[in-house]
Amino acid sequence: MERLVAVENKTSSSNFIKTIVEADLKAGKVSEIVTRFPPEPNGYLHIGHAKSICLNFELADEYKGKTNLRFDDTNPLKEDTEYVDAIQEDVRWLGFEWDDLRFASDYFEEMYNRAVLLIKKGKAYVCDLSAEQIRETRGTLTEPGQHSPYRNRSVEENLDLFARMRAGEFKDGEKVLRAKIDMGSPNITLRDPVLYRISHTHHHRTGDAWCIYPMYDYAHPLGDAIEGITHSICTLEFEDHRPLYDWVIAECEMDAEPHQYEFARLNLTNTIMSKRYLKMLVDEGVVDAWDDPRMPTVSGLRRKGFTAEAIRAFCREIGVARAYSVVDERMLEHFIREDLKLKAMRTMAVIKPLKVVITNYPEGQVEMLDAENNAENEEMGVRQIPFSREIYIEQDDFMENPPSKYFRLFPGNEVRLKHAYFITCQEVIKDAEGQVTELRCTYDPETKSGSGFTGRKVKGTIHWVEASQAVPAEFRLFEPLLLDSEEEDDEKPFLERINPNSVEVLEGFVEPNMKEAAGQDKFQFFRHGYFNVDPKLSGQGRIVFNRIVSLKSSFDAKA
Repeated sequence: MERLVAVENKTSSSNFIKTIVEADLKAGKVSEIVTRFPPEPNGYLHIGHAKSICLNFELADEYKGKTNLRFDDTNPLKEDTEYVDAIQEDVRWLGFEWDDLRFASDYFEEMYNRAVLLIKKGKAYVCDLSAEQIRETRGTLTEPGQHSPYRNRSVEENLDLFARMRAGEFKDGEKVLRAKIDMGSPNITLRDPVLYRISHTHHHRTGDAWCIYPMYDYAHPLGDAIEGITHSICTLEFEDHRPLYDWVIAECEMDAEPHQYEFARLNLTNTIMSKRYLKMLVDEGVVDAWDDPRMPTVSGLRRKGFTAEAIRAFCREIGVARAYSVVDERMLEHFIREDLKLKAMRTMAVIKPLKVVITNYPEGQVEMLDAENNAENEEMGVRQIPFSREIYIEQDDFMENPPSKYFRLFPGNEVRLKHAYFITCQEVIKDAEGQVTELRCTYDPETKSGSGFTGRKVKGTIHWVEASQAVPAEFRLFEPLLLDSEEEDDEKPFLERINPNSVEVLEGFVEPNMKEAAGQDKFQFFRHGYFNVDPKLSGQGRIVFNRIVSLKSSFDAKA
């Protein structure tokens, strides 16, 4: 399928599924909309899941329907209660509450009985072929598959073998239950798919009660039918599975007949969306956990500082379509800027500090200066910040031999200190290696911010933090984990395509009023961007800030 890359400054908020829902309600096909979000608890949710969550829950909310959270816990080898708990936390954090909490394992007995029905109808059989042999005999897109030598077992023999499978008489992989459909079907999914496999594995909910487990393509439609789901919404990779979905519901003689609808999954540039690869990053120690701020997981985005409001707005804006596309990651960043610009306190932080001594400022004197908390939101008020003879500025705000049109600090040049005074660089102090360690400056007391001084103007304004009361802080600046936008690459192993410089850790200072900042508090640091207090690394005298996003982007959502 041709890759259609979304134009960076063009968005679409269409939703073809809403059109279907409205038509079904109007025609009386359904009286109430019932949707579900059905994650497998084998990892943490990522931003792609957030799109599905928003779609299912908001669709039901808009039409006064219901949404279930149903865990597809049919593969105990990969599942864990840690993931069950994390998924529930993420759904709630995004702002949604399910009507019913369900598990596929709730229906294991019902699913087994429906499988027995299929056997009795001659629609399913026990097969002794290995998984590899089944693949080899399934055929290709141009060649039909081969019938299993066990396809014509009698109903009685199949019932006996299936009961013995459940009783635990056979080893893992020794037998499977397959649907008897059509080995010559042009849709390979319908070529006698496996319905049950043997797995002597402890299940996180049912314990050791079962040693056979239903496959997703069998369990999923039955779960939808049992719960009365009206619109079963999934991503496009399941489009070829829809005939099997309908076959299972019909042949198992379910009372309800849900319908499956497919939409294009979310793909973001430079973003890993495969749960398998995300788990690899955790297992190989490339990241510290599923909630590492570099991860596209909901918990990682939350720890980095993204808000639920921004993620929901982003999911609505990209719309729901069937065409495959890749969304520019800068669109997601646009929505967090929009959400925080009126909420976040605007303060100053120095992440690469350079000491400045103001030689003509009185020794021992500390004065308090007024500073707006958010110039675009007067309701956030004013704070006071200390100013004294010694301050820290950014190393990047000084150059000893600047190029033309450099308006920040250099020998002999005058700049404004944000919220404070004009200062002029008079002397540069260096260490034995020639590195600049300190600047000696003078200030003009007539130029205090807010004083109405109009005697002269300067072209540069820089930020700073008073040295004696500055709060030491750690700053983490992130870059994409993936070096390119393609998640799959046959030429190079996945781990070799990981950005080795995806995080930069810096030690600097913040204003003293930041001393009480708690985990998940968000700030806009002058010229640096929006930052979030890391809830895992901060505490006991240590404060760590994750940069959520820089202040500006070339992305234009309105264009």
